[in-house]
Amino acid sequence: MIGESVGFVRAVRVAGPGREFLPTAEPVDVVIVGGRIADIAPTGNLRPTGFVIEGDGGWLLPGLWDHHVHVLQWALAADRVPLGEVASARDAAVVMGAAPVSGGRRIGSGFRDGLWSDAPSLELLDATTGGVPTYLINADVHSVWMNTAAFFREGFPSTPSGMLVEEDAFEISRRLNAVEPTAADEAVERMARAAATRGVVGLVDLDMTWNDEPWQRRAARGFDAVRVAYGTYPQHLDRAIAEGLRTGDPVRGGAGDLIRVGPLKAITDGSLGTRTAACAHHYPGEVGNHGLLTVPPDELVDMMTRATAAGLECAIHAIGDVANAHALDAYARTGAVGTIEHAQLVAHADIPRFARLGVAASVQPEHALDDRDMTDAIWAEQSAQPYPLRALADSGANLRFGSDAPVAPLDPWAAIASAVFRTRDGREAWQPHQRVDIDTAIAASTAGGSTAPAEISPGAPADLVIVGIDPHTADERALRSMPVLTTLLAGRVTHGV
Repeated sequence: MIGESVGFVRAVRVAGPGREFLPTAEPVDVVIVGGRIADIAPTGNLRPTGFVIEGDGGWLLPGLWDHHVHVLQWALAADRVPLGEVASARDAAVVMGAAPVSGGRRIGSGFRDGLWSDAPSLELLDATTGGVPTYLINADVHSVWMNTAAFFREGFPSTPSGMLVEEDAFEISRRLNAVEPTAADEAVERMARAAATRGVVGLVDLDMTWNDEPWQRRAARGFDAVRVAYGTYPQHLDRAIAEGLRTGDPVRGGAGDLIRVGPLKAITDGSLGTRTAACAHHYPGEVGNHGLLTVPPDELVDMMTRATAAGLECAIHAIGDVANAHALDAYARTGAVGTIEHAQLVAHADIPRFARLGVAASVQPEHALDDRDMTDAIWAEQSAQPYPLRALADSGANLRFGSDAPVAPLDPWAAIASAVFRTRDGREAWQPHQRVDIDTAIAASTAGGSTAPAEISPGAPADLVIVGIDPHTADERALRSMPVLTTLLAGRVTHGV
């Protein structure tokens, strides 16, 4: 069935955007022609044509998007030592000391040291890992803990903590991700096909590299699992402008339009876990530490002005409230089009500015639950609103959901569940006043986001997903484990049972 072009979907209940325009809540049939929805009618009123998908009363939604993925890093995470459950620096060091060696090094990822009772140190990691270069990538990717052998291998001077942060950490990740192209492309293909099993039809790739070249290569290989919009980073902005890259254009050399140029991505501050997100109030016990603005405001304005003039939209990483304020100021000054990525701590006065400026909030609802304990501890004295989903939605801002994989797994149903219920694992809802309703969460998980969602309607692309449970009646656990029966990309089956 995979790869089959579908002409007819029988007996599905429309549960996503577009259902409000249908005359019935009963099952309908959907005709697909040329990769688009041609007609919708109550079951039994249309003649089946072409290959038929039996919906069996399942629920039909627009195909889902993840609006923030580090594609190759997520694809490679499957082969790295998982550290998400380690509870201390000592435990992490012991786990890595026992980890297998691959390619002459050990690589682990996913640790969260914000609430550890002990601190990472070079001495501690050296004691368990010896002379094998060893790397532990923070879940937020903004820091890397390394042993002496890894510092020597990478040519960096060692630090007493063994930690590198921000741009130094990003450079280490880039080096670790620089695998042989064929192996990289095969890993990305597997990752994308796995995403299709969760109803994903598209993603925004924000890998921290020159992404145009690998996506040209993947297009030439026939990559067709999901739609892709890929980002460009400031260090490559001159090259992107010189080579004529414009947001929305198909990748050069591609046979179709599945892979397109995306935005300019700029990282303007750090992260909560690394205590480098730029905030109005200092971090507990660190008077004077308000985080880092990694791009000065005037430089950000200049960068966004040049990108906009060249036809590139912008995706501006801003986590702390100070960084969000500067990013919004830059949008106001430049007239740029695009998103703020993360928007994890936003001053109350800045929340309405997203809608007024037409800036989409590209947010990751799972991060709110990953970080709830750190937020309550580390940002307890901040006056801005953490993870303001409902406040942004109520102000009219366009929400676009993503995972930031590998920071959180690429699974839109996890994001939807976190946004709607603000809990998991049986805990009480965290900041329940920032929940959003299921319709907003589904819309935010489609191509256009919450205020301009993809719809089930005649003429729309046949990027569709059929699920086995009505998301409107599903509880938190049912949303997270949502059975995805079929995924269609332009009417072609990319996942089916």
